[in-house]
This record gives sequence, structure tokens and C-alpha cells, in this order.
Amino acid sequence: MNVTVDVISDVICPWCYIGKRRLEDAIATFDDQHDVQVHWHPFQLNPTMPSQGISRKEYRTRKFGSWERSLELDAKIIAVGESEGIHFAFNKTERTPNTVDAHRLIWLAGQHHCQDAMVEALFQSYFTQGRDIGNQQTLVAVAVEAGLERHAAESMLSSEEGMDVIANGQKRSQQHNVTGVPFFIINNAITLSGAQEPETFVDALKQAIT
Repeated sequence: MNVTVDVISDVICPWCYIGKRRLEDAIATFDDQHDVQVHWHPFQLNPTMPSQGISRKEYRTRKFGSWERSLELDAKIIAVGESEGIHFAFNKTERTPNTVDAHRLIWLAGQHHCQDAMVEALFQSYFTQGRDIGNQQTLVAVAVEAGLERHAAESMLSSEEGMDVIANGQKRSQQHNVTGVPFFIINNAITLSGAQEPETFVDALKQAIT
């Protein structure tokens, strides 16, 4: 029996990266008689973000009231990330990007059987390498690293292809009353909100096959 996990997330959400790692841990310890298929769907934390993005310091200061408060929150996430084998390097990140093109690439990667690799590459690029994943040249480079052909990535990014995926993602989020990410839907029946511990994911996966 196959188990499907639909993940609603944004590539600039650190808890989405942590949630991905914890879900992977759960799948690794889950009953190997069942094939768990993970599909990624877009959510925009900042739907009105300018196409070129803005300074991360400006964005975080505006969001949390002060840069000092942002640094406190970053420190907490860094500590959690280390426990999951993720080395967040927020000091390298200069810009908070618009994520539409990144989400379109994730969709395209799904058509070429490398979606998980694309999601992982985008998370790594943004959170550990400080790359601007709102920049199309950077996105093409990340896409190639994830196993997508350069021409396919460039062709899509220079068109409107995949924009309907963003709209469909908004509808999916509304259907499930998603107001924050990550959000997980297992077999279109069981839902989990937030970066749950691996044990919680395992329990949900078991529930899905009973």
C-alpha cells in the first residue's frame, strides 16, 4: 500500500526545512512494506514580496519589531537545526526573496522525478549557503545541481509556465485552512501542522494504513 504525504511549505521557512528532516527520519523508521510518496506544494509567506526581494534585515526588523528580536529567534532555530543536522547560517543571508519562481521550479522538478532533490537544494542554498533564491540565474544553477536540465529550468523561468501551480496551492491551503507552514496531509485524510517530532509522523503514517 502506498502512503501519500502532501507537504505545504515555503522555501524560506526554516521550520519547513526542520519538518522535512523530521519527516525523513520518520519515513526511514517506518514499516518498509509501504511506499511513502512525498509531494511538495507552494505556500507564500510573503505573497506581496517585491519580485527582487528585500533586505533580510529590513524584512525581519519590520516583522519582529527589532533586529535584536530577530537575532534571538534565529539563535533558537539554529539550536534546533543543529539537533537535526541542519547548519543554519542566517548571517550569510542578505535578502529575503520572492519565492514564486522557486515554487515553480519545485513543480517542474516534480515532472522530472527530482522534486525532493530540488526542495533540499533550495533549502540548503538559502539557509546554509546564503544564496539569493529569488535570482533566476541562481535558481537555474540550483536546479542543475538538483538534477534538472538547464534548458528546462531556463525555459520555464522565462515563461509563465507553472503560475497556475501557485494559484492551485492557494486553493489547497484554503481548503485545509492552512495559515502557517509546514503543513502535512497524509493520504488526504490526516493532517499535521508544524515541524512535528518524528514519532508523531510515524504515528500518523501508521494511522493512515489501518
